[in-house]
Amino acid sequence: QVQLVESGGGLVQTGGSLRLSCAASGLIFSRYHMGWFRQAPGKEREFVAEFWPNTVNTYYGNSVKGRFTISGDNAKNTVYLQMNSLKPEDTAVYYCAAAIGGHSYEYWGQGTQVTVSS
Repeated sequence: QVQLVESGGGLVQTGGSLRLSCAASGLIFSRYHMGWFRQAPGKEREFVAEFWPNTVNTYYGNSVKGRFTISGDNAKNTVYLQMNSLKPEDTAVYYCAAAIGGHSYEYWGQGTQVTVSS
């Protein structure tokens, strides 16, 4: 059974930083690509970043480029999202997701709340 457990959310002031973690179990980490998405109240889910453990390639949404960094630890089956220079518009529930190969994301975590105060 695949499980994704996020942690690290919280309340931070504008310009601050947070680091999210997503611990994956029940899957072979190197065979999946891992992503972070977010959803703010009343808005659609938005792609944030993606990490491919087998190639270490990363991809980012336009709204977070240059501020967020996604990384992974294959030994710990964990993916991280370092968020710097946070803005109030970054406030959302952040979700970790996993997809095998080139397929769509099929496994999702429960989400962690990030709130950026102005």
